[in-house]
Amino acid sequence: MQERSSVGDLANSLRKELDRYSPGGKLPSSRALVERFRVSPVTVSRALAQLAAEGLVVTRPGAGAFRARLRPAVASTGDTSWQEIALSADAAAEAVPRTVDASGVLVSLAAPPPGVVEFNGGYLHPSLQPERAMGAALSRAGRRPGAWSRPPMEGLPELREWFARGIGGAIGAADVLVAAGGQTALTTALRALAPPGAPVLVESPTYPGMLAIARAAGLRPVPVPVDPDGVKPDLLADAFRATGARVFVCQPLFQNPTGAVLAPERRGEVLRIAREAGAFVVEDDFVRRLVHEDAPPLPRPLAAEDPDGVVVHVGSLTKATSPSFRVSALAARGPVLERLRAIQVVDTFFVPRPLQEAALELVGSPAWPRHLRTVSAELKARRDTMTAALRLRLPELALPHVPFGGYHLWARLPDGTDESAFTAAALRAGVAVTPGRPYYSAEPPAAQLRLSFAAVAGTEEITEGVRRLAEAYDEVRT
Repeated sequence: MQERSSVGDLANSLRKELDRYSPGGKLPSSRALVERFRVSPVTVSRALAQLAAEGLVVTRPGAGAFRARLRPAVASTGDTSWQEIALSADAAAEAVPRTVDASGVLVSLAAPPPGVVEFNGGYLHPSLQPERAMGAALSRAGRRPGAWSRPPMEGLPELREWFARGIGGAIGAADVLVAAGGQTALTTALRALAPPGAPVLVESPTYPGMLAIARAAGLRPVPVPVDPDGVKPDLLADAFRATGARVFVCQPLFQNPTGAVLAPERRGEVLRIAREAGAFVVEDDFVRRLVHEDAPPLPRPLAAEDPDGVVVHVGSLTKATSPSFRVSALAARGPVLERLRAIQVVDTFFVPRPLQEAALELVGSPAWPRHLRTVSAELKARRDTMTAALRLRLPELALPHVPFGGYHLWARLPDGTDESAFTAAALRAGVAVTPGRPYYSAEPPAAQLRLSFAAVAGTEEITEGVRRLAEAYDEVRT
């Protein structure tokens, strides 16, 4: 029989054969399955574990694998309609409804169907992830003394120190909390800094996940426009005066979705305006490690230039590694740090110690700088490929800013183009894109798209994806 190397293939074959055995009947031995299907013992073990997780097989150490006994019939589902009243009975008294629209987040998390080019992804393609280095780091971390014991609530001191060095300025290890990914850190920050019903200033456009966090916390997002040089200070000052807000959330470096970098002359202005308003700036420094090979020297984090504790800094390892490597830093100075710490402890206790130990092993290994150099070169090549392909095949799409960091382009559709219709046509043509509407907390000024070049397999797939986009555009314009 032809060799099967996939655990899924073997599991499917065994699943089809289960009817040959009565409930409780013994399946062939692992050795027999290895010989019959010409696979490794590890593949057999994993396939049987998959069937066991599905409740189809029961494994008994030393005895073998057996077909699971039939489950009793599931009782009919009860009536849950009462929950609609329970969840909305107090809505009239709420300043901001607590219903949460996660659609903007799910667009970048959902895997497209097979054969569809993934221009909507928010993470590195597996070929760009340091899988071998992460596996080795996790293996070494698991053997560290005390690796499975409870870590300090604030995080491992060595990891806090590593994050603090990366931020710079007056930030020290004592000012850093280790959090479970950037989304969790942002959630903690907003809950700590603003009460339910309060306004929170956000960039416009901005990351849909941040808008979802704010609304889930009962906050009211107020948009402040950005251009290729970042947020506009005069409009930021106007927004603080008009709303009385005490929080501004921004991405000063490679902003999502525009790719903008906050201009040097605006950095101090933003801090001064926030300080005069008695407000905090939440700095989401999410892709600092995804700088492109041709980038000039990067500006320091805003937190490194902040002597007065205005900035609450969020930085993460996730974007530069893997969506499952959820380790981040939450840094602040002054009394606010204790509130951040208290909320984090109540919500999550702590980040699992093995993951923190693995992060230390990874960033301290020679593989880490090699990985960052590889990603830097590859992202530049992908950005250039996508930019050139769009200008050749879809010159109608405007690219107001081509960034030198991050993983996507922000494109404006011609006036009169139906953004939803184009997105749907693109999916029919075999390419998934992210529509611009979810990036705005108010009405968008134009039809736009975010096009990711990090989640695809390579430059050839980018070229093919743009070709399909051009077909979709022709469809909606005819």
